[in-house]
Amino acid sequence: MALKRMDNVGIVVDDLETTIAFFRELGLELEGRATIEGEWAGRVTGLGDQCVEIAMMCTPDGHSRLELSRFLTPPVVADHRNAPVNALGYLRVMFTVDDIDETLERLSKRGAQLVGEVVQYKDAYRLCYIRGPEGLLIGLAQELG
Repeated sequence: MALKRMDNVGIVVDDLETTIAFFRELGLELEGRATIEGEWAGRVTGLGDQCVEIAMMCTPDGHSRLELSRFLTPPVVADHRNAPVNALGYLRVMFTVDDIDETLERLSKRGAQLVGEVVQYKDAYRLCYIRGPEGLLIGLAQELG
């Protein structure tokens, strides 16, 4: 059996409302919200009894999703939000945008901060990293030509 698709990327946050608003400003759509709890969920994650608020965000093309999670129980045990780009493990999500400068201007009003600078790779892309809400590392790419 072949792989069908990548379903979503999960990001654990502390402030769900602010993070939803940020990703909406980026252009994702809120697909739905729910509270996931109970012993069945804990069996999947290995955390035992858990209670998690989730928000599913979808890209405009409908192909990619972010699952934003805020754990109520058990409490969060580690914080990787401000890890540098060369840290081990899952690090960032990258989005393709129409206009990187316009996107940076809009997101800066929601607290985004540019990491390094916007650079151009050949005649193909303009690229940058930003720190979004809660220090989340997000890549932005603008296709050229």
